[in-house]
Amino acid sequence: VGILAMEFYTPRSYITQAALESHSGVAAGRYTLGLGQDAMAVTGDAEDVNSLALTVTHSLLEKYDIDPNDVGRLEVGTETLVDKSKSTKTVLMDLFPNNTDVEGATVINACYGG
Repeated sequence: VGILAMEFYTPRSYITQAALESHSGVAAGRYTLGLGQDAMAVTGDAEDVNSLALTVTHSLLEKYDIDPNDVGRLEVGTETLVDKSKSTKTVLMDLFPNNTDVEGATVINACYGG
């Protein structure tokens, strides 16, 4: 019971926040000092929130030898959906083909949901 494992993936491409401040014409330090960020990862054209979620969920199942049939709850916290018609949790259910009893939801507000 509880969180037994966690996985993280960051896209390879990124922009420094100092460069983004300069490009956006905002005051120097707005992102670097104001948000405390050095860089922001950016997905490639073959990546989206669903592919990122599929990558980390698949990795968790493999690394920790988790039987997909033993999973009873799956919560996804994100700030982005590919479109508003299908939740990321629904897409992740492809990794649980024989388990139709997985509770959970996609919460579209990462600060609250993830």
